[in-house]
Amino acid sequence: MVDLKGQYDRIKTEIDHAIQACLNEAKFINGPQVRTFQSQLGSYLGVKHVVTCANGTDALQIALMALELKPGDEVIVPCFTYAATAEVIALLQLKPVMVDVNPGDFNISADAIRQAITPATKAVIPVHLFGQCADMESILEIARQHKLFVVEDAAQAIGATYRFSDGTLHHAGTMGDIGCTSFFPSKNLGAYGDGGALYTNNPALAAKAGMIANHGQSKKYVHELVGINSRLDTLQAAILSVKLAHLDAYISARREVAAFYDEGLAGIPWLHIPQRATQSTHVFHQYTLRLSDEINREAFSAYLQELGIPTMIYYPLPLHEQQAYRTAAQGASGFPVTEQLCREVLSLPVHTEMETEQLQHIVRTIRAYTA
Repeated sequence: MVDLKGQYDRIKTEIDHAIQACLNEAKFINGPQVRTFQSQLGSYLGVKHVVTCANGTDALQIALMALELKPGDEVIVPCFTYAATAEVIALLQLKPVMVDVNPGDFNISADAIRQAITPATKAVIPVHLFGQCADMESILEIARQHKLFVVEDAAQAIGATYRFSDGTLHHAGTMGDIGCTSFFPSKNLGAYGDGGALYTNNPALAAKAGMIANHGQSKKYVHELVGINSRLDTLQAAILSVKLAHLDAYISARREVAAFYDEGLAGIPWLHIPQRATQSTHVFHQYTLRLSDEINREAFSAYLQELGIPTMIYYPLPLHEQQAYRTAAQGASGFPVTEQLCREVLSLPVHTEMETEQLQHIVRTIRAYTA
């Protein structure tokens, strides 16, 4: 699904030099490369403050802690997402309130958010799924009306941009109160280990998030807040600085793969290519198909696997049916779109190292399939 070795080979000299510089300096925690990367990422995203941390899940937890939400407060999340989005809510003794998503772009439904708001609702976490932004203009207006915090989960959409009706453009993760991302190796901007970051234009939130990520310290051995230990190590920051300079090229390569699939798979009656959101660009962290009911997804996936084509299902089981979150979902309204997507979606390989021969093989193989 992703060729990290091939990607490394292309930038080996740059990566090796960056790693060797860290080894020479031997400042493995909070070294100068961490501050450099934070500054570079802030400039790329057009956001004032970047706080790095150990992983994307921690970024979400730190964001909610910085907002000072209280046990029992409700946080609205999409039901069609990875569990980490709800996991941090439950860990902080908040209540995850799951809502359905749009059938086209798979992102959280603004209408479903409106219907789920109660007096206990304090925040909403839109997940920018598979590489494109949720309907942030509508979500931010709902949040303004109901005085809700907005924490963007942009782990799959770094580099995507959203256009508001007034023509202004903003990067994924920079529109709400706080944005969060992951640098898991398979992400569009991936480290060679775990890593994460928060973005915000609010200096007070940035300062608080930075303290929380470092044991609640304002300075060494002065603990003003209850915090956690969540740091991006210096080696990963150095690697990410190198890869950030290539991010736009990586995004372009992924879009070329998606365009090839779009053209090659057009007209297949039992297959639906990914729908693009109206106001957002797409960076194709995943290229996710929908299969019609007459297609046995497991048989189709096995057929592709036999011919050397990997596939993945993101996600096979909806959040409200996961054992860990069934109690939280009790009494919630139905999730027909999420349940349908969990039956139908299938993701094809999409990454920066794909060659025309590989793409042609994938398209030919899919077009040759008969149920």
